[in-house]
Amino acid sequence: MTGPRLSHLGATGEANMVDVSDKPVTTRTAVAEALVRMAPETLELILKGDAKKGDVVGTARLAGIMAAKRTSDLIPLCHPLPLARAGVDITPDHDLPGLRIEATAKVTGMTGVEMEALTAVTVAALTIYDMAKAVDRGMRIEGIRLLEKTGGRSGDLSLADRGA
Repeated sequence: MTGPRLSHLGATGEANMVDVSDKPVTTRTAVAEALVRMAPETLELILKGDAKKGDVVGTARLAGIMAAKRTSDLIPLCHPLPLARAGVDITPDHDLPGLRIEATAKVTGMTGVEMEALTAVTVAALTIYDMAKAVDRGMRIEGIRLLEKTGGRSGDLSLADRGA
C-alpha cells in the first residue's frame, strides 16, 4: 500500500497497538474543546446551581479529569499514560447558548495526549447532558475537536483558528 495508512492497522488489516518504543521522550500537550448547546433557561438554571442533581459544572469538570486519566481503559489500543496534567475548564457562552468545555492534557512520554484531551471534553459534555436532561432533552453536544497539540515527531499543531 502506498501513501498514508492508518497507524493502528497491521499489514493484513488487523488492529494493533502502535509500537512507540523507538520514539523519543518529549513533553507533549493537547487541548480539545466541546460545546453543549441548550435552552437559555437551562443555562441559567445550571449557572444558579439550581439543578436537581447538584453542581453541574463542578461535577462535569471532575468527570472530564477522571476520564482523561482512564482513556486507555475506554479507547482500545490507546497507551496508558502517566499524565502530568489533566485540566478541564467549563465556561458559559450566552451566545450559544450553552457551555464551552476545554480540556488540556500533558505528559512527558513517547506518545501524544490528544485522545486524553478529547476524552475529557466528551465525558464532561455527557455529564452536563445527564445532569440537565430532566429539564432540557433538546441539548446538543457538538464541536468536539482538537484545538492544538505540541511535542512529538509531527511537531506542533494549532487548529483553533479553523472555526467552531
